[in-house]
Amino acid sequence: MKPWAACRREDLLGLLEMLHQQIGKLDEAVQQAAEEHPQAKLLMTQPGVGPNTALAFVLTMGDVSRFPRGKQVASYLGLIPREESSGGRQKLGAITKQGNQLVRSLLVEAAQIAVRFDPGLRKQYRHRCHQKPKGVAKVATARKLAVRLYWMLRTEKPYPEIVRIESSPRVALVGAS
Repeated sequence: MKPWAACRREDLLGLLEMLHQQIGKLDEAVQQAAEEHPQAKLLMTQPGVGPNTALAFVLTMGDVSRFPRGKQVASYLGLIPREESSGGRQKLGAITKQGNQLVRSLLVEAAQIAVRFDPGLRKQYRHRCHQKPKGVAKVATARKLAVRLYWMLRTEKPYPEIVRIESSPRVALVGAS
């Protein structure tokens, strides 16, 4: 059995190397496309948002001026909780998952990285982790990230400026053009 196992292992390692080469070519193509797209390049200033997430978000959202508020963006992407209310009782459930599944999963992955590098997101994430399960905190952070990316596109401001605007209660985001 040993010679056959070694042969099978070598075949699988060769296949793995071939897949790595193909994936590398695709990664380079996505990186180049993102660098050429001004909106995707703007979104990549946010820590955790790479070329895949930036391009997917820009292409899925289209013209962001069609959304007057960030809450509508989160709803469009399916990142808001399902609501079942009746008779003065409000019950919030799991997220609606009504939007693009790829963008939603990319945002959750990007949010996990952004939490490491963005102090504001990290603070909110850790606060939610004390109250809710980690999965809920991750999705809530992804929603916050999606709204931030929306405002970055809407105001055409990179990450450091948009965070400064978010943290200032006296600056109106809508007034910027």
